[in-house]
Amino acid sequence: MSMSAKDEHTLLKSEEIAFVRSTHHPEIYELSRKDLVDARVRLREMRSKAKTITRQKQREERGKSDPRGKSFPGNADQPQRRKQIFASALKRINKELDRLDAIEARAHHVESARAAFAQVRSSRFTPAIPASTTSGSGMALQESRRRRRVLPRSKVGSVLKQNKVAQAARDARP
Repeated sequence: MSMSAKDEHTLLKSEEIAFVRSTHHPEIYELSRKDLVDARVRLREMRSKAKTITRQKQREERGKSDPRGKSFPGNADQPQRRKQIFASALKRINKELDRLDAIEARAHHVESARAAFAQVRSSRFTPAIPASTTSGSGMALQESRRRRRVLPRSKVGSVLKQNKVAQAARDARP
């Protein structure tokens, strides 16, 4: 359940308000990866603390535990709502980190695909014979200018069979 900014202001302290506000829409994009990871750690601690207080208050209400501390009034509703605020902020941080990971992965895949495409293109064309070969120096090895046909291993058997059939047809001619 989402909570309005006004509700967040009523439930949180001033430094917590500033911290949680940095996890909202426009400000979250200005944070670096390191800041996001640090914020995630801090939010997990804050959520854990609110969760502990909530459970303690619930135990007090049921009569299973003695009150903890003197200055924490109220029922379990307020710490529960604080925990929800921290959990939703943590969810926003995690989504932003996932988004950054996806952007980095996409960039890496594009770069890899371009490199692979360049490699394939370069393997299809034979380089030009250098003009430095001159007569009188003996026989020189000339590279074949034919393009190399790469046949997948899964097709070798079928190609051999096709050749046998074609040869048999030629042999059967009068």
